[in-house]
Amino acid sequence: MKALTSYLQNVRAELRHVVWPTPRRAVTDVIAIVLISAIVALIITGLDYVFTGAVSYILSNGI
Repeated sequence: MKALTSYLQNVRAELRHVVWPTPRRAVTDVIAIVLISAIVALIITGLDYVFTGAVSYILSNGI
């Protein structure tokens, strides 16, 4: 039990050193993450469309 108490005290001490982001910074970061995720999704969708078309062409016409 002493080990658990010591661990929790150390966790609490470390959390005092954490610099939490401001609400404005958190919102900015979330917006950036959403935009980057959307761009990556569009790129992957485009690549999927191209490769699907290429495989369909190869299968229907042969090499």
